[in-house]
Amino acid sequence: MIYFCPTPIGNLGDISLRTMEILKSVDIIYAEDKRVTLKLLNHYDINKELRTYHKFNEAEMSEKIIQHLDNKNIALVTDAGMPGISDPGSVLVKKLIEENIDFRVLPGANAALTALVLSGLDTDHFTFYGFTGSKSSSRKKEFEGLKDLNFTLIFYEAPHRIRDFLQDVYEIFGERKISISREITKVFEETIRTTTSKILERDIVEKGEFVIVLEGNNEEKVYDIKSLLEEELKSGKKKSQAVKEVSKKYNLPKNDVYKESLDL
Repeated sequence: MIYFCPTPIGNLGDISLRTMEILKSVDIIYAEDKRVTLKLLNHYDINKELRTYHKFNEAEMSEKIIQHLDNKNIALVTDAGMPGISDPGSVLVKKLIEENIDFRVLPGANAALTALVLSGLDTDHFTFYGFTGSKSSSRKKEFEGLKDLNFTLIFYEAPHRIRDFLQDVYEIFGERKISISREITKVFEETIRTTTSKILERDIVEKGEFVIVLEGNNEEKVYDIKSLLEEELKSGKKKSQAVKEVSKKYNLPKNDVYKESLDL
C-alpha cells in the first residue's frame, strides 16, 4: 500500500497520530527533500529508508514506486503540507489510478485552508489557485481570467515576488478586501487583513512563503435583457426558446426575461 502523508507546515506538533503511525510502519519513505524530512523523522525518533521524489524526477520515480508496491509499504511526503497540492504527488496519483492500484491519502496540515479561515473572507465558496506565473505579464493574464469570479481566491507566492504580486493584484482586480499570511504556525506567524490599495502602503516582511486570500467579485452584473433576447431571435430561435436560453445562460429569473420579451 502507498500512503500520501501530509506533514507540518511549520510547527512540528501539527502532525497527526495516524501520520506518525504510518511513517513508523512503512518500509520506505519518499521525500521531496530528504534533509527536510529527516528533521521531522528525527524529531519523532523514526528511522526509515529515505528516497527522493521531487518535481524533477516525478515521472521516473512514479514508475519505480509502482514496481515496489508488490512487496513494500510506502509513504510519500513533501517538505510541508499535502502532497500534490502545489507540491509533488499528483503525477503518481494519476499513474496509480490509471493502473487501478489502491492508495490512501491522509488528512492533515494545509496552508491554503488555514489562511482562508484566518482571512475572515467568505469560506462557503472559494478557489485555490496556488502559484501564478513568475513574470508580471503572465501573472496579469492569469488574473484577467479570474477577476470576474464571485468567490474567494487563494494564491501562493514567494517572498521575493510578493510586492510585485500585490501591485498586479490591485491593477487587475481593483479595490477589494485582501488577507496575506506568512510563517503560518511558526513563531513569527503574521496575517495582514486590509484592502488591495492599502496593502501596498504596508511594511511587509519579505520572509516565508505567503498565502494571499482575495475577496471575490461582488459587483452585480446588469444585463440588457432585450438585446440578449434579440440576439437569440436573430439566430432563428422562437421567442419562448429565446427566453429559456437567456434565462439559463445568464442565470436570470425566467419571469423577468419573459416580461422583457413581451415588448419584442
